[in-house]
Amino acid sequence: MSSAKHFLELIQKSRKGKFKIYIGMSAGVGKTFRMLQEAHSLLRNGIDVKIGYIETHDREETVALAEGIPEIARKSVFYKGKNLEEMDLQAIINEHPEVVLVDELAHTNVEGSKNKKRWQDVLEILDNGINVISAMNIQHIESLNEEVKKITGVEVTERVPDKILALADEVVNIDLTADELLTRLKEGKIYKKEKIQTALSNFFQSGHILQLRELALKEVATHVERKVETEIKTENFKPIKFLACISSNEKIAKTIIRKTARLASYYNSPWTVLYIQKPSENPEKIALDKQRYLINNFNLAQELGAKVIRVKENSVHKGILDYVVDHNITTVCIGKPHAKFWQRLLGYSWIYTLMNRLNERQVDIIILS
Repeated sequence: MSSAKHFLELIQKSRKGKFKIYIGMSAGVGKTFRMLQEAHSLLRNGIDVKIGYIETHDREETVALAEGIPEIARKSVFYKGKNLEEMDLQAIINEHPEVVLVDELAHTNVEGSKNKKRWQDVLEILDNGINVISAMNIQHIESLNEEVKKITGVEVTERVPDKILALADEVVNIDLTADELLTRLKEGKIYKKEKIQTALSNFFQSGHILQLRELALKEVATHVERKVETEIKTENFKPIKFLACISSNEKIAKTIIRKTARLASYYNSPWTVLYIQKPSENPEKIALDKQRYLINNFNLAQELGAKVIRVKENSVHKGILDYVVDHNITTVCIGKPHAKFWQRLLGYSWIYTLMNRLNERQVDIIILS
């Protein structure tokens, strides 16, 4: 039975479309241009390629390159007194091209659409056996949200979960030096003339670009490493399993979740978020705002690909240890204890006990600040 099931999984996997993502450090590096170049190359090789949705931003070279590639008509949606054009998911599935181009992966669909986000549309297209070539900027990756905000001072609201990148068969970085990108901007190849100065003094500062470029290069390098690890398994390979331990403290929990998501993404590992609910935090006793923060953080963890577990237990370290032992966890991630915790170390606080027990079991512990 198991071999029949395995064969069925192989068949279903081969039916799924292949997924390629062009990624870049910012707008204007040439992701859409490269997608269109690839489409022309595929067309010359007799592949049925169609544009599902392309955003040219009225850039002359991009508009010119889009010519000659068949396009699936967008659908017009009337929303808040305006006619908006959205990608027509059903039309793509009905026409069933071999390959479809879908730009702006992080886009939020207009209210009332079948899916809230375009990346969800893409998953549906892939499930229908259609290959997808897509594009996005580095700042739209969910777990990089905080880092991007630190670099640019801008909170990016449209985001793509890391699991979507992990699903991609290929991730290609469109790399430019900061100087090349700034030259393109000043020549009016990214934005219209009246927007250039604003862009230069805000997002497109040289320091910002260098840091975003580093993030993009790291992201793609990580993707390649993951592919090597999953496709070339060594015999002594011990799978890493991360456990992120959170409390009802909203900010610390959010940091632990995001940072563990990055680690799990880097090692291509499964990860779990564990919340130990002490009697003092029973639903009828815990403050409503704390309960809301917890639910929000559980949702964030699930979006980032974690399994979320809530355990009722008087002793925090016992709850964590039991889970570690029962589920073969290799690495435990916790928040940095507050000063008063460290002062209590000599009095054997739970964290000290936990460290000792984990050490005995050769489980790694990562303290995230």
